[in-house]
Amino acid sequence: MPKATPNSAATSSLPKAQTGIQGLDEITGGGFPRGRPTLICGSAGAGKTLLAMEFLVRGATQYNEPGIFMAFEETAAELTQNVRSLGFDLDQLTKKKKLALDFVRIERGEIDETGDYDLEGLFIRLGSAIDAIGAKRVVLDTIENLFAGLQNQGILRAELRRLFRWLKDKGVTAVITAERGEGALTRHGLEEYVSDCVILLDHRVTDQVSTRRLRIVKYRGTSHGTNEYPFLIDETGFSVLPVTSLGLQHRVTSERISSGVARLDTMLGGKGFYRGSTVLVSGTAGTGKTSLAAHFVDAACRRGERCLYFSFEESPGQLIRNMRSIGLDLEKWTQQNLLQFHSSRAAFHGLEMHLAIIHKVVQDFKPRAVVLDPVGSLIQAGNVRDAHTMLIRLMDFLKVRGITAFLTNLTSGGAALEKTDVEISSLVDSWLFVRDIELDGERNRALYVLKSRGMHHSNQLREFLLTKNGIDVLDIYVGPEGVLTGSSRLSQEAREKAAAQARREEAERRERDRNRKREALEARIQALRQEFEAEEEEAKRLGTQDLARERILAEGQQAMALSRQADKEDGSDHSGRRPRSHHEKAS
Repeated sequence: MPKATPNSAATSSLPKAQTGIQGLDEITGGGFPRGRPTLICGSAGAGKTLLAMEFLVRGATQYNEPGIFMAFEETAAELTQNVRSLGFDLDQLTKKKKLALDFVRIERGEIDETGDYDLEGLFIRLGSAIDAIGAKRVVLDTIENLFAGLQNQGILRAELRRLFRWLKDKGVTAVITAERGEGALTRHGLEEYVSDCVILLDHRVTDQVSTRRLRIVKYRGTSHGTNEYPFLIDETGFSVLPVTSLGLQHRVTSERISSGVARLDTMLGGKGFYRGSTVLVSGTAGTGKTSLAAHFVDAACRRGERCLYFSFEESPGQLIRNMRSIGLDLEKWTQQNLLQFHSSRAAFHGLEMHLAIIHKVVQDFKPRAVVLDPVGSLIQAGNVRDAHTMLIRLMDFLKVRGITAFLTNLTSGGAALEKTDVEISSLVDSWLFVRDIELDGERNRALYVLKSRGMHHSNQLREFLLTKNGIDVLDIYVGPEGVLTGSSRLSQEAREKAAAQARREEAERRERDRNRKREALEARIQALRQEFEAEEEEAKRLGTQDLARERILAEGQQAMALSRQADKEDGSDHSGRRPRSHHEKAS
């Protein structure tokens, strides 16, 4: 059913007095009916007196409504001492006239049932106390003692009706406690009919695990939660956990936060998880689930964000010590109040009590991230169906508050690997799976992303190592022989490096041979060029010498001819005629 709120339409028609008790105002739609009696019933030790007392104290301190607590079983001193553990200082409130305690001693052995019996004396005493401090709230604890020793059922019923009518006429918001009867809510079986609101407290034990639950049996004139709700009593008082569905109306964001492992962030689209999402890491024992959770916590604290770590298998000291071996110092974050550990065996509480405790701690500490390690242990506190339902409510609770949840789950041996014991894999936003790979006598860790809604993510299997400097994610070698990890991967990488080195050396040798051939060829070309240039130079020299000889020869012939005076300088003979040339003679 939809979550009830004090401002809903149903509450506007019926005035209500807020209890100030966490969760109770929510499921009652605003508190107890104002000016009407409310009956709180339950077995011994269920918490009736504490609930009634907190109703008065919250009214006096938070809503300026003084109250009267009339007890028929415990003295004022005993009540003051009992509720001091909840942080309530009744003496101080009494001095400020915010609260009045009145003990009415009734001994069954001293009651002699003669004549008419009525509550007129009680009305006078209670009315005087109400007027003295202007009380708006009244508690009668417990009503059985008021009628101790009274055997006449007719008178008893008549006086009960008269008491409830008197309280209504006074206009006070009354809370009356009663012991649970057999076959009825109360021993007399009438109080629940004349009360406008009836709340049943139950403290049950199932499989040696106790759980406190609250149920609104009836509430006249308004809608209310009808389920059973777990409640918690601790040093701060009552807190009630609504277990109705919160719906799927929570806000989402595109902000991304780191997983604490750089290579894992790369596998998740390069940015990590969505803020406010639910992350599940599952795998067999010893695969590194807690180490991944610790890296996530360390990254959150480094961002200055508060983180809660709920551990169901290891103590805080053990976790801190173990994480130091991989280079994580979580203790410094606890000292800076950025990290809180809460460790307990899952079987120590029932599922609803675990949920109530987590709710309360989250609301008090206000973290941005929550780790539950491992969630499969919660089956020890119930069964698979109940654990599944509890985790659904928890995930809804965290999503509404924008808190990123990091869950780990142990995969049982022999079970399907891609399945969780608590069956929440379909509800989470990101699911990482870690596993062992056995090869050549070794077990090595591998990780892959089964799903991550709303983002691109890697579909590759990656090996990861737990080193003294944290988690190191490596690429897994995939070759003709299959997937290799650990020593096999290192051996294959060594062989590949050796082969690559041999190829590089062969390439370098060939390059050197080519260089030598190139140098020899260039030297030969240079020698031929020099030889050609020498021959060309010799040819030029010989040509020059031939020209010089011809010129000298011509000059010598001319000089000889002149010396013989065979011809004149113009080439004519002594007769004055120039000798004809060979061609002229032929013509």
